[in-house]
Amino acid sequence: MSKLETFAIGSRELTYDLIEQILNDGTKLELSPEAIEKIQHCREYLDKKTEEGGAPIYGVTTGFGSLCNRSISPEELGRLQENLVKSHSCSIGTPIDPVIVKLMLLLKAHALSMGFSGVQVETVQRILDFYNNDVYPVVYDRGSLGASGDLAPLANLFLPLLGEGEAVHAGKVFKGRDILNMFGWRPIKLKSKEGLALLNGTQFMSANGIKALIDGWHIVNTFDAIGAMSLEAYDGRIEPFMSCIQDVRPHRGQKETARIFRKMLEGSEIMAQEKKHVQDPYSFRCIPQVHGAVRDAMYHVTDVLHTEINSVTDNPTVFPDLDMVVSGGNFHGEPLALVFDYMGVALHELGNISERRVAQLILGNRGLPEFLVAKPGLNSGFMIPQYAAASVVSQNKMYCFTASCDSIVSSNGQEDLVSMGANAATKLHHIIDNLKYIAAIELMNAAQALNFRRPVKSSPYIAHFFDAYRSKVPFVEEDVVMADYIPATLDFLKGYSIEIPE
Repeated sequence: MSKLETFAIGSRELTYDLIEQILNDGTKLELSPEAIEKIQHCREYLDKKTEEGGAPIYGVTTGFGSLCNRSISPEELGRLQENLVKSHSCSIGTPIDPVIVKLMLLLKAHALSMGFSGVQVETVQRILDFYNNDVYPVVYDRGSLGASGDLAPLANLFLPLLGEGEAVHAGKVFKGRDILNMFGWRPIKLKSKEGLALLNGTQFMSANGIKALIDGWHIVNTFDAIGAMSLEAYDGRIEPFMSCIQDVRPHRGQKETARIFRKMLEGSEIMAQEKKHVQDPYSFRCIPQVHGAVRDAMYHVTDVLHTEINSVTDNPTVFPDLDMVVSGGNFHGEPLALVFDYMGVALHELGNISERRVAQLILGNRGLPEFLVAKPGLNSGFMIPQYAAASVVSQNKMYCFTASCDSIVSSNGQEDLVSMGANAATKLHHIIDNLKYIAAIELMNAAQALNFRRPVKSSPYIAHFFDAYRSKVPFVEEDVVMADYIPATLDFLKGYSIEIPE
């Protein structure tokens, strides 16, 4: 795939893999001519609408939330929007990853480019200026209810457009006004509706979800490759992965997982040799069903997120061609909250089954030494890495508590059911971080066990994976400082590109 130098916002729909390429390639963003036309058309309509007066328009000529019955005079419409951004900038906690800030800027610019939000072209262009110049407003990871959109974090995100708040550039934190001066930018003077367009929306939830989705698909592929090595190391059977088994229960993910394992293990002498055992434990035998169900969950989450990031999620929605400004609820995060909880539970299962495979490998069965060392007793070997894996599996179960089941009334009863989708989104990162440790621990054990199968040969795919790992992390002859081996394995997995065979 050729490098993507520039991407025109509004030229086509976004997908998670396109976004991953944009991030990896350092792609610069620009507004497409179509987007500029749509944005201007909507803004001109809204200007005309407010000049004509008439019926109150929520958030344009009225206050916000439970203050929606308070009318605002025409000369104060801009100040109303600026006050909104300032007063709502209440995200708290820990500054979020700059990658997620970049994603928030990208997703908000894309949503505004659709021409239903009533913003100025220069406002959207300034968002792209921040993105293209690596200016990352300081946004914190807590404070959003995921209902009127992500009000608090989006307010923090856009404070620097007004010369307020803080932003990070070149690793240093600057005041918003100093960032603007550094680049010769003037503060944006918000017009009617603009503050609401910036703050309403699901871009904090969506950005966290896209980052988790990218990482989540990588971790699914990682556990497939490591699981295949473990299956060889355990002298497992290939029959549960045969296509005939999957054909009579044809879930998409199950069929795909079994196919991937068959390809990864193709040409394996270990898998082909005669077996003394009739069955494998579920943690090996049911890999197609468990890993496959996770894949199906990820497909569903991907579909929902693709719909969300290509939607208009601020409020009210401006329809110039229908001569309507409609106050609705597209900012509500329920579609995301539910699937993020689902994604967390699904990804957790990869760690759950992985830890069980680790436990099977160290039992001393199938001709393997207990705890995978030559002299167990004198050496504890791989006893305690399994403890560490069990610990973070347990912690992930805690993170699997469903955020979407909760709601706390806000805005004096006007916002009486909220999604908590932001909490559902941010806890995904904790689950994925733990999964990386679990994957590293399974790889350590699988590779150690595979050494004891020599000279019988692995499949070419597993042999390549194994040799690459052994070039970084050696076989354990006697007890070593395991604290050094786990991070070394993490570093290996971070740098190794796992290719899923076609």
